[in-house]
Amino acid sequence: MNLFEQRLWQVKEAPFRPNGIAHTETIFTIGNGLVGVRGAFEEGYPGESATVLAAGVFNHAQGQLVPELPVLPNWLSFRVRVDGETFALNAGRVIGFERVLDLKTAALRRGVLWLSPNRVTLRVLFERFASLDNPHVMALRVMAQVMSDGAHTLEIVDALDATGNNLMNVDHWSKRTLSADGAVLRFDGTTSQSAYRVAMRAHTSADVGAAWSDVSASRVAAHKASLQVAQYEKVTFTKIVALHTTRDAGDPASAAEQTLKSAVAAGYDALKSAHEAAWSDVWQRMDVVIDGDELAQVAVRFSMYHIMIAVPTQDERVSIGAKTLSGFGYKGHVFWDTELFMLPPLTLSYPERARSLLMYRYHNLHGAREKAREAGCEGAMYPWESTDTGLETTPRWANELNAQGERIRIWTGDNEQHISTDIAYAVLQYWRWTGDDRWFLDYGAEIVLDTAVFYGSRAEWNADAGRYELSMQIGPDEYHENVDNSVFTNRMTAWHLEQALNVWAWLSADHPDEARRLGEALQIDAARLDKWRDIATKMWIPTSDQGDGVVFEQFEGFFDRLKPIPLHDFSPRTANMDWLLGHAKTQESRVIKQADVVMLMALLGDQLGDRAFLRRNWETYYPVVDHGSSLSPSIHAWVASRLGLIETAYELFVYAAAIDLEDRKGNVHDGIHAASAGGLWQAVVFGFLGLKLTDSGPQIHPALPSHWRRVAVTVRWRGRPIRLEAHASAAESARVQP
Repeated sequence: MNLFEQRLWQVKEAPFRPNGIAHTETIFTIGNGLVGVRGAFEEGYPGESATVLAAGVFNHAQGQLVPELPVLPNWLSFRVRVDGETFALNAGRVIGFERVLDLKTAALRRGVLWLSPNRVTLRVLFERFASLDNPHVMALRVMAQVMSDGAHTLEIVDALDATGNNLMNVDHWSKRTLSADGAVLRFDGTTSQSAYRVAMRAHTSADVGAAWSDVSASRVAAHKASLQVAQYEKVTFTKIVALHTTRDAGDPASAAEQTLKSAVAAGYDALKSAHEAAWSDVWQRMDVVIDGDELAQVAVRFSMYHIMIAVPTQDERVSIGAKTLSGFGYKGHVFWDTELFMLPPLTLSYPERARSLLMYRYHNLHGAREKAREAGCEGAMYPWESTDTGLETTPRWANELNAQGERIRIWTGDNEQHISTDIAYAVLQYWRWTGDDRWFLDYGAEIVLDTAVFYGSRAEWNADAGRYELSMQIGPDEYHENVDNSVFTNRMTAWHLEQALNVWAWLSADHPDEARRLGEALQIDAARLDKWRDIATKMWIPTSDQGDGVVFEQFEGFFDRLKPIPLHDFSPRTANMDWLLGHAKTQESRVIKQADVVMLMALLGDQLGDRAFLRRNWETYYPVVDHGSSLSPSIHAWVASRLGLIETAYELFVYAAAIDLEDRKGNVHDGIHAASAGGLWQAVVFGFLGLKLTDSGPQIHPALPSHWRRVAVTVRWRGRPIRLEAHASAAESARVQP
């Protein structure tokens, strides 16, 4: 890759690239599921976004359209002065610079050799991590060493800096209290609307005597210390931070004080060892080994790292936002991205974490039911975007105006209704892989059945045609809004109702008490079951013959009403087609944002038809996809590999890998594309490795890129770890090892 030297467990930046700080802040994010800390510099840098976010702590500030995650105090703030000159990358001269994200241990390290304006050479090493062993703990270690001869004065200014606001300078806090007391810094705050209380505590020490004096200012708790050092003398500072909120503690302040006390007593090295042990367990479960392709190996590990630092480990009432906790993109909201893109790696390799994310949907059934009622339907209709409340949080109007000076209506919250069947799909995949009947009986079945109740009430009977239809839909291709009979939505709805009938039959036969309970709660009776069968059988699945055989029609009128657009006329480009054509013209054009029919092929595969039929659909829709969403390339890579298009699949895999690492779309400053990260894993495991689950267990049908020597991954089926391996060698092409 162009920007970073790749090693099998490292993402590296060397030398410093000042024009790329917004990009590197995102990719160098650390976290642990409770907190995300962007990769800003401890000493600060002009234009940076030193952002700390906590999972589930949302606030709807006055004047804002929707809730978002408020920025927390920047606990990284740590400034070094040598002989009165402040260490800064935009002052003096940077002689050497290297920053490394260690994926294996989830630690970010940086080394800088710096020449001050007064010609004093300073060496500074930084290391930070957010503990996976105890998600309420974060830590920073800084080593400073003056390389010039003579005696020198080192001055440290260490802070909890709460001066930062969210984008558009939105302030989410009604109350802030900050103070410094010797080696300890304190922050206590309350959000303005949601009334979350947040407490942060920090303790900073040095390996030599350091006396701290209070230099706090408005919205900053700070202290400083001065030291006399000789040439080559190393001084190491350790900063340990504790964070609690009312999501996890009735009294966050007391909890933070106790957590800090325990963490300081344990010490940095012990905290780091426990953190590394926790990550060792993660990689034992989650690692995908790719021999023969360093880029692919690091990219998949980088992707899994960013999913795992966002997975909540202690709060099943929160989920993973589309940009994780790595940036302000989508304001921390949860989409279908979680269930169909991020969840599969967890379902197969770390099912406990997958179960927690599915519980977020269970706990928020109330919001789905409220939305269904508002739409005049029954059952549970999940919001397109959700936060901590479970209610729909998609804005109805965009902030900006269109070229005609008109407000832009956002329809996804109203009509992108496939999310409910996407969630049911994820629940059923979890159940199928784990065999966790107890969880399914207590929680999962209710999700599957009540979303089926919704679709049963939403389907429209067309008496003239003798079929059921779904009007005013938005499929995965969001370039075309409010279409009739999205083939993705219609086919997934029919599949969903078929599965709901199977679930009901299983409940009735094997768990009659649970069937009775759910039947009464969800008003499922014989008439409703008969209607589900009727809809599943008679749902219209649009098809068309364009001269080369029958294919799916993405939605009603896709071929007849839309104007073909030769995408190659716009190459090369990085901008999406809706930017180039404009919203209205894109709606009228046969160009699609992302995998839509191809997404259906990924999820249902052979259930849709034979290989020739699937290949015709690929040849119809692949030439017109824009990949305007980061969700698209990895899914296309998965499907292409299953169709035997290995070179194309690999090109798409590399495209997906570059989205974040190389900032392919120029928008990584908003946060990690977490769905693309999960999709990359699926491209390898479901695509190149060819993993399928049969009644007798997992099977693989590999088709590896020509230069890959081996792919190996461990999955869990019904509680048992199973090692899957595929080799380039024909003599040892595939193995499934219990």
